[in-house]
Amino acid sequence: MGAIRIASATLLGAAAISLAAPATALAADGGGAHGSTITSFGFSVTPSTVAPGGSVTLNVTGCPSTATASSGVFNTVTISPNSSTTAQVDFQARRGATYTVTFMCAGERGTTDLTISGGGFPTLRPTATPTISTTTAPSRGTRGGVGGTSQGVDMGEIAIGLALVAAAGGGLMLYLRRRDQ
Repeated sequence: MGAIRIASATLLGAAAISLAAPATALAADGGGAHGSTITSFGFSVTPSTVAPGGSVTLNVTGCPSTATASSGVFNTVTISPNSSTTAQVDFQARRGATYTVTFMCAGERGTTDLTISGGGFPTLRPTATPTISTTTAPSRGTRGGVGGTSQGVDMGEIAIGLALVAAAGGGLMLYLRRRDQ
């Protein structure tokens, strides 16, 4: 009964810790989006996932001066106060990768993530055509019985097997008889 109580308490404790971890991470992030930093000005990248060669809209609000946005997948762009602009993502952007977009406003820096999707130009791959055989062998069922062999029974192997089983039974009887004494 004590083992059940200990196991239940352990499982409940593990569940409480696993549920508390995401809330702690969200509080440490300031409740913002994953990969973004908190600044006195607002910024965003739309869409947050884009195909190589696609366009993103870079938006800045609450910045008293001209802002810039830069990333490893597009050229640095200038954004007028409280406005937005577009940038084209490089065609060579690695599919499935996440890049950091950095916004600068009046000496303050903010970052967010931009994910490259698997889209873009399709990759052509040759496809193999399976060869289908039209001849089939008639089913004869499973051959069972004597270990799957159909060559006959070896009486010597059967005798050895029976002798081993008898020896094991005799050893067990001897052990049980000595234990009782």
